[in-house]
Amino acid sequence: MPTSLRPCPRSAAMAAILTLVSPFAAVAEPTVAEPSKTSASAPLSKGEIKAIKQFHMLDFNGDGKLSRKEVAIVPKLYSAFDDTDTNKDGFVTLEEVRAFAIKYRAARDKAKAEQAQAEATQLAKDADKPK
Repeated sequence: MPTSLRPCPRSAAMAAILTLVSPFAAVAEPTVAEPSKTSASAPLSKGEIKAIKQFHMLDFNGDGKLSRKEVAIVPKLYSAFDDTDTNKDGFVTLEEVRAFAIKYRAARDKAKAEQAQAEATQLAKDADKPK
């Protein structure tokens, strides 16, 4: 098969990753499960499942960790690298990715709740205004 017609795993990975909305967390189908090392009884969230898939897709050399070079093809992931690399060893492990996904989701949920509260407060103020 000519070189130009062969499927490229990196191109496929990049195409899949570029469809992401957030760095390591978003909605995914809950078909892949991996045991949680932090809590055996807690089910994985959709964001964690997606983060695990993305991690394995980007771990091109299969060493179980992501280098800055491996995530460079995805600007959003690249920009989140330092926040995700909690032990500052220059690599991101699956546990660090999962922790980041949980942290990201919590921050996103908090922002949504604050926005909803602000909107409810504004609606209440608007309802109290004389017409």
